[in-house]
Amino acid sequence: MIEAPHFSPAGAPKGALALPEPLFDGTVNQPVLHEAVKVYLANQRQGTHATKTRSFVSGGNQKPWKQKGTGRARQGSTRAPNWPGGGKVFGPLPRDYRIGMPRKVKQLARKSALNARAADGQLFVVERFEQQTPKTRVLHELLGKLGVAERKVLILTHGVSEALYLSARNLPRVDVLPFSDAAAYDILWAEVVVVEEPALAGEPAQPFVRPFVPGEKAAPAPRAARPKAEPKAAKPAKAAKAAKPKAEKPAPKAAKKAAPKAKAAPKKPAAKKAAPKKKGGK
Repeated sequence: MIEAPHFSPAGAPKGALALPEPLFDGTVNQPVLHEAVKVYLANQRQGTHATKTRSFVSGGNQKPWKQKGTGRARQGSTRAPNWPGGGKVFGPLPRDYRIGMPRKVKQLARKSALNARAADGQLFVVERFEQQTPKTRVLHELLGKLGVAERKVLILTHGVSEALYLSARNLPRVDVLPFSDAAAYDILWAEVVVVEEPALAGEPAQPFVRPFVPGEKAAPAPRAARPKAEPKAAKPAKAAKAAKPKAEKPAPKAAKKAAPKAKAAPKKPAAKKAAPKKKGGK
């Protein structure tokens, strides 16, 4: 029977707790652990790397020089792999690195990882996590009471705990996962595994319910009711203005007949000046 240190929700030690035998039977299968870690890391690769072979590089349609007579080696294209800027030989191309793994082998790897941590004394059990609001300081104080504040810690909760996840999000060496979602790689990554007791007991996890409720906003103070304005009295009808007699327009003036102007006498052309006499009497 394997035992693990047991702690209260406040971090006080409560002795040792016997771990359930179906899960903690001391089995540590090293080859399966190696296979699980290799599969996990391979499945994280995106496989978006790409290089251009000579068929994808632009240019190089003509021979750089003629085949014979230059004294240089014959060349057919400047996009060949031996030219600067040419294509790559057997370069990486986009591909899928995903590897499948049988379900029972995954379960065996996860079981082996938990047994390895329990055998090393690096698996702690907390009665329950009572944190209801996200507070990093509270979680850091709890890890300090357990003596693991400066180590890589994996916290396995019973179901989803949003408050605990948000509290650990700002701690670079702490990770929070539901107990059912932890893989063998996650358990081996951590130096210490802290498990919630109901998760080990096999109790069914409750569906996710937001564990904390944001504080209600204060309702704005009601405004003082403004007094209703009294209805305005109907304006008296405007007295009809007395129709003023229109002033009679003066009779149109008789159009003055314009006297025909006398035509000006045509000007006589000016007399031509006499040409100057040339010297020499000619």
